[in-house]
Amino acid sequence: MRTISATYQDPLDIIWIQTARSLGVEVERHSEVFASWDGAGVLHIGTPEALDPDDSLAQMILHELCHLLVEGPDALSRADWGLESDNPQHRVREHACLRLQAALADTVSLREFFAATTVFRSYYDGLPKSPLEDDGDPAVALALLAWQRAHTEPWAEPLDRALRMTSEVALILRSIAPPDSIWSKAAAG
Repeated sequence: MRTISATYQDPLDIIWIQTARSLGVEVERHSEVFASWDGAGVLHIGTPEALDPDDSLAQMILHELCHLLVEGPDALSRADWGLESDNPQHRVREHACLRLQAALADTVSLREFFAATTVFRSYYDGLPKSPLEDDGDPAVALALLAWQRAHTEPWAEPLDRALRMTSEVALILRSIAPPDSIWSKAAAG
């Protein structure tokens, strides 16, 4: 009988789990949750069956890191970054997160690949070509501050590396992926 000494992991899972870990965020998968930060170092993300079909762990981690960047370092000690999903006053903060997510994904031509899902997909899809350019949306100011955070340490190097590595994987798979695969949506950077 052959002994199994290693298990398969999705390459992007490895990239983004390590990125989160390098920023002090441990990722655990649970079937009972979509995404939840415990305020004590653990980001709980749903298992594949708990997520939308076009979600990936990479996209979910990027989104949650964008929440942290929008909310600032103090959010590390607050459950769900201090946000309440059913609080209408927090909607502008979600929009800022989505603008940042799009802007970061744009650096490697992967906006559609990293697209938000759920009820915020229409907002994300409607973002302008330059999601951080002032267009009257109050989320822009928050997103710009988060963009500045994303380009300072400890964030800059891990995020840049993860985005570049994701782009490299996506470009390899884009040409062979079936049309209904998210991989086929990867732009030719």
